[in-house]
Amino acid sequence: MSAVEIACDESGSEGEKLVGGETDVFAHASVRLSVEAAEACVQEIRDRIRSPAVEYKANHLLRAKNRPVLVWLLGPSGPIHGHARVHLTDKTFFLLGKLTDLLLGSPDVAGTLYRDGPGTFGRARWDAFLEAGNNLLRVKNRRAVRPVEEFVSVVDELSATGLSTGALNEVLERFREARPRAEAFRAQVREDPRMIPPLDSWLPAIVRAVASWEGDSVAIVHDEQLTLSEERVSQLKAVIGDRLAGIRLVDSRSDARVQVADFLAGVARKIASDELNHRGDAELIAALRPYVDPLSIWIG
Repeated sequence: MSAVEIACDESGSEGEKLVGGETDVFAHASVRLSVEAAEACVQEIRDRIRSPAVEYKANHLLRAKNRPVLVWLLGPSGPIHGHARVHLTDKTFFLLGKLTDLLLGSPDVAGTLYRDGPGTFGRARWDAFLEAGNNLLRVKNRRAVRPVEEFVSVVDELSATGLSTGALNEVLERFREARPRAEAFRAQVREDPRMIPPLDSWLPAIVRAVASWEGDSVAIVHDEQLTLSEERVSQLKAVIGDRLAGIRLVDSRSDARVQVADFLAGVARKIASDELNHRGDAELIAALRPYVDPLSIWIG
């Protein structure tokens, strides 16, 4: 039986830098359309927006004057309804989940940190903690010379404020006791520089893209990405198994299906980011919801 072929693209990728970057959400979209249907979708968008731009991007759909086109695209009568999905990653929540998993063996307590940390410690202290945690877990990190010491120091500073109580205080104490685990992780990084980075948001997104579609195997046509090197694709195949038939990289301008995935990833990232930052648009959130992977990395 031939593999099901889906087209994918992303929005918001900044490698292992999960905090302090340009985006706070990573969105990875997968689309299952025929080439002809995708071309018709792109042409309809062009006809409705009527911009002279050679290549249309998600930003065209996100302009206020083009809102009716975006609502149509995502709506139940639109061309991608039932034929597209998007996996969303709240980068901060993802980082906290990895920190609490690798250092404490308890990824479930990430929610406590996520909900209570910023309000308890204030934005500046909390951002310093997130940056130190990000530096600790980055495999390719030229900036942090002593990431373990940096992280322990920041945790000590948070503890010394006396602001944390209850469950949050317990988590901090456990972090302080987890220095041996942190040092063991950094030793592993030194010994195996080709390890899959724990902060790689691509892996869970592609795993979910493959799992979301029916069929014995799934082949991915993806927009060209330096992240998806031959070595990286081999790692993905090793993790996912035979269900991933392969990943073929193309220029998005040469495949309308990838262009449609680009549209969905871009608008989903913006809608989700606005919701995270208390600027949510109820109509657009409702329109996007049918596409969102229920196993997105997002706090409930």
